[in-house]
Amino acid sequence: MADKKSASKAESKTAKKTQAKKPNRVVKYFKDLKSEFKKVVWPSKKAVINNTGAVLATMVVSGTAIVLLDAGFAALLKGLLSMAG
Repeated sequence: MADKKSASKAESKTAKKTQAKKPNRVVKYFKDLKSEFKKVVWPSKKAVINNTGAVLATMVVSGTAIVLLDAGFAALLKGLLSMAG
């Protein structure tokens, strides 16, 4: 009988510890998240504008290259098909 009570008490203590740890982990996560956000070095407005311009320019150049390659391969394929048929 005493063994059942002590086992029951041990299980309830373990269950309480498990329940108590979950909210603490969540709270700790958000506290750590907040402290990490304080460490972030945000770029200036000028840096953001310069980086955005660089990305847009790269996209235009890449898009133009893809269009030219596509047109070239289409013309090549058309020429090959006209020779074969």
